[in-house]
Amino acid sequence: MLNNVAALLLDDVHPFELGVLCEVFGLDRSEEGLPVHDFAVVSAEGPVLRTHAGFTIGTSHGLDRLEEADLIAVPAGGRFVDREYPEEVLDALRRAVDRGARVLSVCSGAYLLGAAGLLDGRRCTTHWRHARELARRFPRAVVEPDVLYVDEGQIITSAGTAAGIDACLHLVRQAYGPHAANAIARRMVVPPHRDGGQAQYIERPLPRTSCDTVGGTLAWMERHLDREMTVEQLAAQAHMSPRTFARRFQQETGTTPYRWLLRQRVLLAQHLLETSDETVDTIAGRTGFGTAAALRHQFVRSLNTTPNAYRRAFRGPGAVPEVA
Repeated sequence: MLNNVAALLLDDVHPFELGVLCEVFGLDRSEEGLPVHDFAVVSAEGPVLRTHAGFTIGTSHGLDRLEEADLIAVPAGGRFVDREYPEEVLDALRRAVDRGARVLSVCSGAYLLGAAGLLDGRRCTTHWRHARELARRFPRAVVEPDVLYVDEGQIITSAGTAAGIDACLHLVRQAYGPHAANAIARRMVVPPHRDGGQAQYIERPLPRTSCDTVGGTLAWMERHLDREMTVEQLAAQAHMSPRTFARRFQQETGTTPYRWLLRQRVLLAQHLLETSDETVDTIAGRTGFGTAAALRHQFVRSLNTTPNAYRRAFRGPGAVPEVA
């Protein structure tokens, strides 16, 4: 159960992520028959903390309050990616896990968990902008950058900002059942469960390289994404044999012609779904997928969402009629 919940704050805490924890675990909703938590805001660095937004927060609870918590939740904070953490904070988190408590991080709060060694050998996530650095800093962690949250039993990590809501509602659902999670979600005016992950929000422009020998072919491919292309055709465009072209392409781009082309087509489809009123069928033709079904298949594989759902997310419901 999650009777006792502590939000662990460090200096430069992000107010929104803290607010998510307070909203889900800190409000008394007993009149609605919902669980009430013994909730406390705990400071790891003195009685008054500065927030990332510039105002301060005061609390009378220090690290000793963590010793009785069933759940310790760590919101994001400024400089979490590269700061040093007090050893007494890391020790308190390790002790909590050793006695069976659960630990939740929101966004860059995962870096504190990593510094305590709690991500070693575990799947985890964080905001997509920080995922690569998290994996570099903590090579024993198994970082999954595309998901909204990861539940590894005692350790729960969530992606950026609103994904903290998803993770908190997940914990409520586990502890008290779907009725409680759905009721809290309704009060917060958010979906009790979101499909997909954060893959659809990740900015993934293809890296530009010198591409001494295939640069001209890359530019041609970008201009003709709607066309069918084979390695043989591309090799002829580059005045090479297919085998030499494939080898040079891999050396200069770090990927295969097929994967490069597929990623460019998905990027173009994302752009058209965000900025145009064209139907999914039309976009499928312009991006070389041919049919709406083929575009949908690749969208689900690459972004874990559908073209129509992606368009609704970035343009709002009813922006254009959903065809195909």
